[in-house]
Amino acid sequence: AELERLPRPPKTLTDKIERCVALYSCDILFIHRDAEKQALNMRQAEIETAFKQVRKKLGKSALPKIVCVIPVRMTEAWLLFDEAAIRKAAGNPMGSQKLNLPQITKVEKLPDPKKMLYELLKKASGLSGRRLGKFNVHERVHRVANFIEDFSSLRQLSAFQVLEDEIKTLSER
Repeated sequence: AELERLPRPPKTLTDKIERCVALYSCDILFIHRDAEKQALNMRQAEIETAFKQVRKKLGKSALPKIVCVIPVRMTEAWLLFDEAAIRKAAGNPMGSQKLNLPQITKVEKLPDPKKMLYELLKKASGLSGRRLGKFNVHERVHRVANFIEDFSSLRQLSAFQVLEDEIKTLSER
């Protein structure tokens, strides 16, 4: 959910969770926090603490189950492995511009995966001049995941393995 588009967007994680629960009916709520310089368990604890505060306020019956989504850097790093998806999202699936995607094992170490993804989308579009100026990269970045057909490459990344394990555990309950 892009809560920052709301008239008065919530600021704290607790408020964000509470607003999501109020606005979106769901059985499972995926809560995203980039790890950045925090340890994975610190971010998980942060999410769990915020969720407990919401549970205390709203009551247990009103809340969905949660899954923590905690990439090492930024979620955009998880989108930097599928050239075809980037080209399709850019609106130029048959483009021939060389994109030079990073190796999957290196994406979590990139200093700014979001910036790299934005630049790759612009390059993949094949546009220049005014047309490139009108290219809405913010809109296109959301399309990349929709075009990825096989996420199994991400299993090489520790943070993705944790996410996948958490989903499996939840589905087995």
